[in-house]
Amino acid sequence: MAWDRNQMAARAAQELEDGFYVNLGIGIPTLVANYIPEGIDVTLQSENGMLGMGPFPTEDEIDADLINAGKQTITELARTSYFSSADSFGMIRGGHINLSILGAMEVAENGDLANWMVPGKLVKGMGGAMDLVAGVQRVVVVMNHASRQGDSKLLKRCTLPLTGTACVDRVITDLGVFDVVEGGFKVVELADGVTLDEVRAKTEGTLAG
Repeated sequence: MAWDRNQMAARAAQELEDGFYVNLGIGIPTLVANYIPEGIDVTLQSENGMLGMGPFPTEDEIDADLINAGKQTITELARTSYFSSADSFGMIRGGHINLSILGAMEVAENGDLANWMVPGKLVKGMGGAMDLVAGVQRVVVVMNHASRQGDSKLLKRCTLPLTGTACVDRVITDLGVFDVVEGGFKVVELADGVTLDEVRAKTEGTLAG
């Protein structure tokens, strides 16, 4: 039985360490904030100029002026600070963010990432993804193992325009956890009920020993 979105986010939250500065991408990664382990204090950073994001607001807490980079309404903390987008990207490009958890369309076995556009479809731009994968200390991708059509998203080579090259450290999918190592994807953990044969059948990229 594969993990659902919330189980994937909960597993990704285990990548957090106390004291980390963390950037969460849109989609499933935003759910990671709901599963921060007890006793772990992390500071969430957003490209639009916010450090120290609080949880998603209840209906009576919504403030339209408080949004993350994905335009979702959020809350602030007592320690929250605000600054320009230029300063925010200075943090990212300067290597001051410990971990970025991103969504993706494709990941190649050498760590290449494609997560920002499908040719022929209207897109608003790649946002901060290119800077994040180039400047953040560790990059974890959270995505479904295969597309809705059943095509593998863990590939030998990406077919979509790249966001970054050789930048992904770990991939968490609905089937399990995989590290990008020399020679391909190394199986770290399988979701409950998922077999290695099922992973092999749904992975185009090389599974390393």
